[in-house]
Amino acid sequence: MQTIGIKPSPSSSSGAGPPRGETRRDLSPLFAGAAAAVAGVGAVLAFADADSVLRGPFTLFFLLVAPGAAIGTGLRGLAPLGRIVASAAGAIAVNLLVAQGMIATHSWSMPGGIAAVTVISSLVLLLTPLRRLRGRTERRRT
Repeated sequence: MQTIGIKPSPSSSSGAGPPRGETRRDLSPLFAGAAAAVAGVGAVLAFADADSVLRGPFTLFFLLVAPGAAIGTGLRGLAPLGRIVASAAGAIAVNLLVAQGMIATHSWSMPGGIAAVTVISSLVLLLTPLRRLRGRTERRRT
């Protein structure tokens, strides 16, 4: 009887790497790049007001991924599941606050909302390295 397992048998390889003919690759940068491309296309389609079937789903993807990724970069110390939950909740909160603020000021527009979410996400993303640098300098002084 043949057993199917995840680990290769010691006879098929020396244990110093993947078996012959197999290569293991980390695909997370590929998925991150694809997600960034889809989000960017969604933002461009929304700003251009293009008549495309993909405009709605790609724009929604952008509105969830842009603030979520920005918030997720600041939460490096959390466990992966906690980081995903916190960044998803933060993304929804940013979108709701932008929508509520724009409706309260009677200035609601779809391109304006996407621009506001983009600016907030960019600020959060850019302030994260500054906070880390400031934390390192304060530790050196004391």
